[in-house]
This record gives sequence, structure tokens and C-alpha cells, in this order.
Amino acid sequence: MAQQRSKRVLPGFTVSLGSSLFFVGLVILLPLTGLVMETAKLTLPEYWAIISDPRVVASYKVTVSAALVASVFNLFFGLLMAWILTRYRFPGRLLLDGLMDLPFALPTAVAGLTLAALFSTQGWFGQYLALWDIKVSYTWLGIVVAMTFTSVPFVVRTVQPVLEEFGPEYEEASATLGASPIQTFYRVILPEIKPALFTGTALSFTRSLGEFGAVIFIAGNLPWQTEVTSLMIFVRLQEFDYAAAAAIASVVLLASLVLLFLINGLQQRYQHITGALK
Repeated sequence: MAQQRSKRVLPGFTVSLGSSLFFVGLVILLPLTGLVMETAKLTLPEYWAIISDPRVVASYKVTVSAALVASVFNLFFGLLMAWILTRYRFPGRLLLDGLMDLPFALPTAVAGLTLAALFSTQGWFGQYLALWDIKVSYTWLGIVVAMTFTSVPFVVRTVQPVLEEFGPEYEEASATLGASPIQTFYRVILPEIKPALFTGTALSFTRSLGEFGAVIFIAGNLPWQTEVTSLMIFVRLQEFDYAAAAAIASVVLLASLVLLFLINGLQQRYQHITGALK
């Protein structure tokens, strides 16, 4: 009897792989090729002079420091929101769940303008912070707020599915064995969500490195103080210095790729270790 072919919903391997590689090349590799070609027009000394310019280096420091603070905040806040959405049922939960995706749907320029208005000294939030002499709009702190807003969904949406699969019965079993809530969190819950939490935080950091629209409207864009790297790329483009813009962009791209490869490597290593233990 001839073996019956297994029917697949999607086309065969050749068609699926071919179409996937075509769109990967069209959407990802083609723009990257243009970036590499522009950068290749520079000699090594010219490339180094551009990326090591003091003003550009200052933008690196502003961007990385703000992205780091925003990511650390998102680590705790994103975990808290994921926990609330998975462990509790309350009126408005679906609305709150939907609002977590708002930074993805909202244009970043609109987000930047809204945040700048809300946190200005006359804004809804800024007027109360001004009483404590805390300024957000047009300061480094405003950059942190913008990066936090645009990147928090990465942590929430990465941790949330893990918590949904990790049911509350494990916590109940830990409590019956005499563990305190803190012990239950650190010994039962945290080891399970740690890879997802690390991945979401790293993605949040990577996303913040390249943020532009939301940042420029609230940062003030003061040289050496509140200029981010993406703004420096935009400035070089306005000057029609495409090679310099590509050189600065390549630094951000390289940092993002290193982080992404590091995330994938750590995930595979964790899966290998957990698989071996099981």
C-alpha cells in the first residue's frame, strides 16, 4: 500500500522557505545592504573620525544611559503589569490589557507630542512635579519617559504568556509547604520567568537605542545634553552627508545585533540546560 502523503495547511518547504527568504531580503537585507554600501564609501580613518566625534560620543552616552534606566524601570513595571493581567480578574482588565499595546499602535511622533504636553510645567502631570522642582519635558528625564513608554510592551508581552502557562497551583503548593510569599517568588516563580524577563528587558533596551519620534519632541535636543544618537543621524541626513549618517547608524545597528544574538544564544543555552535537567 502506498504511503499517503501528509497534508499540510501551508505550502511545502521549498515554497515556504523561498517566499520567507524573499521577504526577508526585501524588508531587512536590502535596507541593510544600502547602509553597508554608504558606509563602505568611507575610509577607516574617516569612519572612525565620524563615530568618535565628541558630539556624537555625547549622544551615545545620553542614549545608552536613558535606555538603560528605561529598561530597568520596564523590568519591574512590565513584570508587575504582566502579573496583574494574568493573576487577577477585575472590571476593565481587557481595556488595560489592550492599553499595553498602545505604544505599538500609536505613532511615535504623536506619543512624543503628547508626553511633552503632559509633562510640561503647565501640563497635567508636569505642574505637580514642578512643585517639587522636577522638570521632565525638554530634559534627560523626558528621554527616559519617552523610551519607557515606547518599549514597555516588550516586557509585558514577553512575560505574560509564561505566567499564563505557569498556573497558580505551583504557588499554592509552595504555600502549603510553608514557604513565604517572598520565598515562593524567588524560588518558584522567578526561575521560570527569568529567561522571558531577561529577553523582554533586552528587547526594551534595544528598542530604546533607536527611538526617534517620541524622543525628539520631549528631549529639547540640546547639544551635549539631550541629543540622542538617532537625532545625530537625522542631522547628518539633513546636511546630505549620507555616508556620515550611515556610519553613525552602523554603530546603533551593531549594538542592536550584538544584543539580539546574545539574547538568542542565552535562550538556546537555557533551553539546553533545562532540557538536560528534565
